[in-house]
Amino acid sequence: MDPVEAEEQQTEPPDEETYAEADPTGRFIRYDEIVGSGSVKTVYKAFDKLEGDKVAWSLTRIDDSVMGSSEKMALLNTEILLLKTLRHKNIQKLFASWIDEDKKTVNIITEFCISDSLRQYRKKHKKVGIKAMKRWAIQILTGLEYLHSQEPAVIHRDLTCDHIFINCNDGTVKIGDFGLATILQQQKTKSVKDSSFLFIHYPHCEIVFF
Repeated sequence: MDPVEAEEQQTEPPDEETYAEADPTGRFIRYDEIVGSGSVKTVYKAFDKLEGDKVAWSLTRIDDSVMGSSEKMALLNTEILLLKTLRHKNIQKLFASWIDEDKKTVNIITEFCISDSLRQYRKKHKKVGIKAMKRWAIQILTGLEYLHSQEPAVIHRDLTCDHIFINCNDGTVKIGDFGLATILQQQKTKSVKDSSFLFIHYPHCEIVFF
């Protein structure tokens, strides 16, 4: 089979009559299919009409205390603009983001990670060697170093095994899910590296990532 034909078969064209909503530009469309959820956030399957690829649409609710504060809304807008600039091999790509003040939501479009999360991977593969874990640790720390080196620093604040993805084919690790990321002022960055950590527990082996 021709490689182009194979790729076309893998990416099904969207049924635009059944999508739930579109982004302000009309490039991305969201379906009702949920691929992940949290206490204030839901992640939906979506489609990039320009590139013809699957993407993830993260929808986070904004409470009234934020909506009613011009200072907090300005900070939130600044955060969203900064997240758009992140480009690193160990960071999940962010394509678009915006605030819907009518629906009181923050919408973030990212690459669709077909890989397992670290938690899923751990459950499937019980006997993972220390060499592989060290390789993951290096990639996680490399991604965190990139985030913390931004001006101002980007703090994930919800770095768990559910928000780290591993490509089973080549072992590439990506940090994702920035719905709770917070921008700190430059004068606070001394404590940045102490505030984000990941604790991973394997049978007979414990690793703490700072």
